[in-house]
Amino acid sequence: MRTTSSREVYRNPWTRVREDVVEYPDGTTSVYGVVERPDFALVIPAERDGFWLVEQFRHPIGRRSWEFIQGTWSAGADGSPEELARAELAEETGLRAGSLEHLGRLDLAPGLMTQRFDVWLATELTPGPTAREASEADMRTAFVTESELRARIRDGRFTDAPSLAAYGLLRLAG
Repeated sequence: MRTTSSREVYRNPWTRVREDVVEYPDGTTSVYGVVERPDFALVIPAERDGFWLVEQFRHPIGRRSWEFIQGTWSAGADGSPEELARAELAEETGLRAGSLEHLGRLDLAPGLMTQRFDVWLATELTPGPTAREASEADMRTAFVTESELRARIRDGRFTDAPSLAAYGLLRLAG
């Protein structure tokens, strides 16, 4: 498959959407809508046989969602993936990690978008102040045991796909 043309159809400070015309080996063509977003960090803060979670309102799904910590750099900010993970952890929970282990890098939705994310396990946690953005003002933080997290997954109270994928990487890491 090869791209024969591409054009931007939408842009805002966080998202770019383009339309690609592609040609398949047999000569037929098709159109792909591609969403471009910056990569992000997802952090699993773990201690005492459990995890710290955040809950916030997610406009696209119209409800609150429990998740592991995740985010990307604000416009104009930049740094390494590890620096981003540490910044997001501190910003959303106030926690600082004495140890941060990279568990993997995943594609968010490869049939639709370019966005990827790095998964980090944060341990040796110490508390500090949060620095939440305005859009995170209603964010809540809670500690759950691993058995409580599994119960939330089973009964549909923990449905964030990147968080579930990250939990899978954590279980594979042992």
